[in-house]
Amino acid sequence: MSNAPLMPKATAVWLVENTSLTFDQIADFCKLHPLEVKGIADGEVAAGIKGHDPITSGQLTREEIAKGEKMTEYRLNLAVSKVRLPEPKKQRGPRYTPLSRRQDRPNAILWLVRNHPELKDAQIMRLVGTTKTTLQAIRERTHWNSAALAPMDPVTLGLCSQLDLDLEVNRAAKDRPAQAEEHGATLMPAEITTAPRGPSTHQEVFGSGPAPQREEEEQLDVESVFGKLKALKTED
Repeated sequence: MSNAPLMPKATAVWLVENTSLTFDQIADFCKLHPLEVKGIADGEVAAGIKGHDPITSGQLTREEIAKGEKMTEYRLNLAVSKVRLPEPKKQRGPRYTPLSRRQDRPNAILWLVRNHPELKDAQIMRLVGTTKTTLQAIRERTHWNSAALAPMDPVTLGLCSQLDLDLEVNRAAKDRPAQAEEHGATLMPAEITTAPRGPSTHQEVFGSGPAPQREEEEQLDVESVFGKLKALKTED
């Protein structure tokens, strides 16, 4: 139904009730059969349909209706909408892989898994155009041809462009620091934990507080005891 108004039957109901246009004119404008329009006028067709005003919706002008009422042979023209709707964006579907390249997809998946472990499954599936089942089988080495697989660059194979690969790698790199923070502190490298350490100083062991003075206190106690003994002997 090309160049038909919105809700043609409801529009025909309104035109029958509110204009003196002929059945042929209404049928031609609404893309209906003249007998169907006659049935609408007789109440046999579209009994429960409420009329739709084509003037309010911008599909027809009053001047066009008046011209049709004066000339029975005139055919009404659908008004051109002044509002330009943007063209719908084409949704990006799964990447198409030529038949000659489909046998190289497992090799490309293996290359991505080994060289870019930070990539998520969804990213690899977008780059190569594979399925979750095939990707999981290659990761777990349960693929039927895993023994003969050899890692190959998907860009060299023509399965994706270098721009697409760089874009996905950069996205994965941005998500990686956030995941590391969620996991918390990590273990220190082995070079630091196994490095030889010198003798511990008092500050490293006990902190920055004052050093213990136990030996000096013991010497003071001994001297005070001998001093008291000497004083008792002189008194005797």
